[in-house]
Order: sequence, then structure tokens, then C-alpha cells
Amino acid sequence: MGIVLIHLLNSLLYASVLFLIAGGLSLIYGVMRIVNLAHGNLYALGAYVSAWVIGQWLTGAPLGVLYLLLPVGAVAAALVGAVLEPTLLRRFYKRPEEYQLLITFGLLMILEDALRLVWGPYPLSASVLWESVGSISIGDSLYPTYNLIVIAVGGIAAAFLWAFVYRTKFGVVLRATSQDMRMAAALGVDVNRVYIQAFTIGCFMAGLGGAIIVPSQSAVLGMGVDALILAFVVVVIGGLGSLEGALAGALIVGFVREAGIALFPEIELAVLYLIAAIVLLARPAGLFGRPA
Repeated sequence: MGIVLIHLLNSLLYASVLFLIAGGLSLIYGVMRIVNLAHGNLYALGAYVSAWVIGQWLTGAPLGVLYLLLPVGAVAAALVGAVLEPTLLRRFYKRPEEYQLLITFGLLMILEDALRLVWGPYPLSASVLWESVGSISIGDSLYPTYNLIVIAVGGIAAAFLWAFVYRTKFGVVLRATSQDMRMAAALGVDVNRVYIQAFTIGCFMAGLGGAIIVPSQSAVLGMGVDALILAFVVVVIGGLGSLEGALAGALIVGFVREAGIALFPEIELAVLYLIAAIVLLARPAGLFGRPA
């Protein structure tokens, strides 16, 4: 029973991080209809900034201070997003999708090189937070307590984002803009402001995913591309532009990946891609996506 519970918690851990990445990606697409390929390295930026602040710059500071500063990577990713959207991406919204894909792919590569330039090719760690909370006993095994914190953060983020989008005035404006931008603008909505706010929130979510995972695994070059690929598997399954789909897709990928690692590790990724392909064949818009 203890082993089953550990596998369940590992699935939720993975799903929590994936939801933060894929949820931000879906939010941006849902409002602005742009597939942001740079999203993966905004996740990596969040990991690097938090690891640098906690593991190097403020090493030795009280643990309470370090925990409060853990989201600093998310703030950094949000600030970068707030600069990129109006200065670069906005002029491509009315262009064909291939232009958007090319520019965001270029940003993905630029951010990767920027991470290498600033922090070098070596991993950065913030393991002091992971070590500080120790482990709990589950059956005959020990399970890292920090993983439970990540799961809790993912759950809180999902609840907060749902409430923000569906229970606030700004959420109404956000959904109205995503459904009919011209009508929203005619009714007095500042569409450009909504775009920059939505893009910034999406980037914050990606950065938060990187920030909360870096105490348990190092920030390394290439992590953003790996995360982006799995985030696309999530949104293909759940439906690009749907927060409910991002959550459902993250849970499916989390559980299937953990089962794959436990039962058939040689074809773990192949099973995920097979599920995504089946969903595309049966329902091209995804489980919760709206047909174009």
C-alpha cells in the first residue's frame, strides 16, 4: 500500500509542475491565439533565477527568507514576458501562424543562449530547501516532504487560476477578449492591456513551475526544451487554450508517466506520444478544446 501511495504522490508531483507550464501556455493561446514556443525557457529562467538567488547569492540566509524568495524566479519570468509581449510579439498577432512559430522559436533559442551566457554551462542547485524539510515515512519507505509542498503549490495555483478566470471582473474581460477581440474593443476594453496582462500571468506560471522544482532537481541547460515538449503533449491531450484541459492533461500525463516508469521504463515516452496521437485522431481539438 505504501508503494502505491508513493507512486500516486509522484504522479501528482509531476502533474503539478506540468500544469503550471501547460496552464500558462494555454492561457496565452486562449486569449491571444499565439503558440508561445519560448514558454519552455521561461520555465527554465524561473528555475535558474530561483537557484541563483537561493543557492548562491543568499546562501546561508534564514530558511524562512529563502522560502519567501523561492517565487523570485516566477517574478523574473513574468517581467521578461511583460517586456517581450509589447515590444516584439504584438506585431505578429495578425501575421500567419508560421511567423508566430518562427519568432517564438527564435526567442526560445535566444533565451537558451542568454541562460548559458549569464550562468554558464554548469547546473545550479537550491537543494537547501529540499534538505531542510526532510522526509516522511510512508510504509517502509521515506518520501521527501518537499514534494508535498510542490503538490500543494500546484493545487493552490490551479484553484487560484480557476477563480481568477471565472470569478473576477478581469476574468470576464479576459474571456470576452478571447472569444471576440473586436467586440470587446468596441465595448471599451483595452485589448492591448489585456494581452500584456494575460501574457505576463502565463509567463509567471511557467516561471513558478521552474522555481518550485529547482530545490529537488538542478537547473540545467536544455530543461526548458524538455519541459516544452511534455507541455505540448499535455495541451494536445487536454486541448490548447483550455485551463480545464491543461489540468486534465497534466493529470493524465503525470499518472501515465509514473506508471510507465514503474512498469515499462523503456517505452515510457512512447506511451505518452501514443496517447497524444490517439486523442488527435479521435478528437483533434483535445478533450476540452474547442474546434477551430
